[in-house]
Amino acid sequence: MGKKTDSNLYTILFSIVMVIVVGTLLAYVSGSLKGKIAENKRIEKQQNILYAMGVNENDESSAIFIPSKKVGEVFSKYIKKQLVIEGDKITENPEAYLIDIKKEQEKAKRGETQKLPVFIGEKDGKTYYIVPIRGKGLWDAIWGFVAMDKDMVVQGVYFDHKGETPGLGANIKQRFFMDDFTGEHVFDAQDNFVGITVAKGNNDPKNNNKTDNKVDAIAGATITGNGVTAMIKHDLKLYVPYFKTLKTN
Repeated sequence: MGKKTDSNLYTILFSIVMVIVVGTLLAYVSGSLKGKIAENKRIEKQQNILYAMGVNENDESSAIFIPSKKVGEVFSKYIKKQLVIEGDKITENPEAYLIDIKKEQEKAKRGETQKLPVFIGEKDGKTYYIVPIRGKGLWDAIWGFVAMDKDMVVQGVYFDHKGETPGLGANIKQRFFMDDFTGEHVFDAQDNFVGITVAKGNNDPKNNNKTDNKVDAIAGATITGNGVTAMIKHDLKLYVPYFKTLKTN
């Protein structure tokens, strides 16, 4: 028996069987969790969109989302319309929040028309236009949602990341950084789109000047801050034509 189990053929057959067994188990687990994963993504996106427009359960310093069990109901209450901009065409889509922004950006790189979602929310008699943005940090992807009024003045943001450095770049999702964006303008005094720069050495540490198109950078997170700057300038610019239509309607 020992000679049989020590043979090369036995080793090869054993390896093949194990690969099949493990592969089957992984496929089963992946399939059984697929629905749960999709549901978690739906909940997370709804929470992020609501957070950007100020619908959250924040305390004095922490960023706290609407609870998962309530988010669907709250999302339906505050988000009145979901639009998809595709070239010159604008359509309503009740599941626009599920559009994969990464895939849409890849389409744009190939010269194809990119789908741009817009979420129109209402709170306390005020209308918010929330749009997704996505870019690259120091180590991996960064993304977020920006809530604006019809003049593209920022009313709130939410940022997140895949793998930025804890205590440094990862702080883009902390209140002290995100709150600075509220009230910031993306146009300069001549009405040119310039975005918002995460500025190192900004001369406005308390962020009182909301028309300088700058917020303070996070110490030790220059590359991540540059990534936030780049995704704001690139992605928000795509929406400028849509916002111009709001002023003429």
